[in-house]
This record gives sequence, structure tokens and C-alpha cells, in this order.
Amino acid sequence: MRIKVYLAFIAGLLILLFVNSESFASEKSGAIDTLKILTYNVRNCKGMDNVTDYERVARVISRINADVVAIQELDSATVRSNGKDVLAELAKKTGMFPTYNSSIKFQGGAYGIGFLTLEKPISSEALPLPGSEEKRSVLLVEMKNYLVCCSHFSLTQHDRGESVNIINHLVSKYEKPVFLAGDLNAEANSPEILKLSGDWQILNDHFYPTFPANKPVECIDFIMSKKTERFQFKVIESSVEDEPVASDHLPVWVKVVVISN
Repeated sequence: MRIKVYLAFIAGLLILLFVNSESFASEKSGAIDTLKILTYNVRNCKGMDNVTDYERVARVISRINADVVAIQELDSATVRSNGKDVLAELAKKTGMFPTYNSSIKFQGGAYGIGFLTLEKPISSEALPLPGSEEKRSVLLVEMKNYLVCCSHFSLTQHDRGESVNIINHLVSKYEKPVFLAGDLNAEANSPEILKLSGDWQILNDHFYPTFPANKPVECIDFIMSKKTERFQFKVIESSVEDEPVASDHLPVWVKVVVISN
């Protein structure tokens, strides 16, 4: 009986040592945050069936359960949206904090990009980007431990290249980990994405196409992290959701660990 008690004691001690060593290893690794980031061009919640359904898009966002959602193609109080603020509708249905930026004035309201976040942002900043067919913008939100930029690049290659320079300048003053998410209207082997890749690490698996949603043939939606000597970024999961109806783009998300060097 004493032998059994002794063996149980030793087993318990070994388990305790193992747990403590794992905890110590985790602390030594420098992991400071684990984030789930989603980018989604929602086309004003107008699906491939031509039905505008805020509830349907909100269900997709809620199911993915990301910490931050970068959203493109959002009307605010336009004729097209029947006076609805699309981001506000999604915020109400998901219980997340909205941050909006108007890229252009449109049909009595605005058209632009935005964020939904679980955590209330500390601050936000936006800059216009070039767009030959329509003006574009980049929106940055600052959270406690990181920053995220959302953008929807121009259809014109020259504009996209200039947008890279503007975004790099925008984030250069920040020392926190920085992410970029959005519909960049270019594939991974394009000159502008290769230019971005000099300063940014692509986190999502760009071999999985994201557009058009019903028969995707190209990946033009990206999530990236700013390269820095201060932090490393380790992707735990990367997914392109099989959601062929809710919008004309597929939702793209990554789960990433931020590691302090």
C-alpha cells in the first residue's frame, strides 16, 4: 500500500514539474499575444444570389470569432443601402466595436472600409490612397498590444504601388506589432505585392483562391505582418472559409502568435 502511495506521489510530482517547465518555456519563448484576424470584402452584404442580407454576413463573422475583422465595401447612409449604415448593422448583430472610414462620398452618404473589434480601439487614423477609378483609403486602429491596417486597393497597378509607399510611411512611427489586412486587388506574384513583401510577411496561405466566391480562381485578399527585429509572427492556423453565397469574396483568416525577440 505504501509503495502505491509513494508511486502516486512521485507521479504527481513529475506532472507538476512538467506543467511548470511548460509554463516556464512559454514565458521564455517571448509569446506576448495570440490573435485571430479576419479580412472580408462583404460587398455591402449583397450575396452572389443578389440578396442583401446583413444577418447572413454577421453569422459568418460570428462563426469565425476573430479578435479583429477588416471589412471592405461598406456603404454608410447611401441610397443603395436604403439609408443603412452597413458597418453599424454588422456591429449590432455581432456585438463588436465598429470603426469606419469613408473613402468617397456616394449617393448621399459614404462608401469605404472599416473594422469590427472585440476590444475597443485606443485610437484610429486614416489616410487617402490613390485610385484612378475611385479614391481609396487605409484605416489604422490601435489596440492595447498591436495595430491593424485595413485597405481596399485600386484596380490600377500604378495606384497600388503608390499605396504601398503610403502605408509603409503610415506605420513607420509605431513600435507595436502591425498587421495589414484587406482586398488588395492583386495576386501574390504581382509587382505591388512583391513590393509589399519586402517589408511585410504574408500570413495567409495565398495558394488558396479567394475570388470570386462561387468559383474562386485568384487570391487577392491578404493578411500580413510588418517585418521588424522586435517581433516574430508564427501562424497557427490559416483558412479560406467555404462561404460561396454571402458575398463575392471568401472570408480569409489567420490565427497568429506574436513573439517578442
